[in-house]
Amino acid sequence: MESGPQHPPRPGARRPARSRERPDAAAAFEIAARFLATRPRSGWELQQRLRRAGAEDDVIAETTDRLRALGYLDDDAFARWWTEQRDRHAPRGQRMLEAELRQHGVQGEALERFREGNTRHERPPTEEMLPRTEAERARKAVDRHLRGRPMPDDPKAIARLGAFLMRRGFDAATVRGALRERANLPLEEIDE
Repeated sequence: MESGPQHPPRPGARRPARSRERPDAAAAFEIAARFLATRPRSGWELQQRLRRAGAEDDVIAETTDRLRALGYLDDDAFARWWTEQRDRHAPRGQRMLEAELRQHGVQGEALERFREGNTRHERPPTEEMLPRTEAERARKAVDRHLRGRPMPDDPKAIARLGAFLMRRGFDAATVRGALRERANLPLEEIDE
């Protein structure tokens, strides 16, 4: 009996369940290497990926320890990379960056080191001109939001812009300073 033509599965269709063997240490290392090849990851993200692959806890621990020893898995480096990506594409305030890092599993000492290094008044410059202070990040976020349009004169529009920056994780003093500088207004007008 001849069956009809084989069509590719439609998008969103579930794949048939495969009988998967639990990955051993070598297979888990291979899975981890492919996962880390796309972008830096936190240790927690890698552990979650290996759990989805069905690896045993001892294999996960062995793989993450080996990758940390080789320098391929580093929560501090991940936090720096994440911050640089945010600074480059969608600037965020310190509070928002910390919340995003916690969502990616950066905890404890790594988060403290990030906080210490990121809250200094000046961060060391990198190859590109990235914002080095919280105030520079806020100004860049305002500029990106306005996309070349002039700063609005309407107090309600300025308040909406301030609310936008607050949602991005900037503190009130930084928001007022960025808006005041961009609008060339005295502080009293921004406070209203």
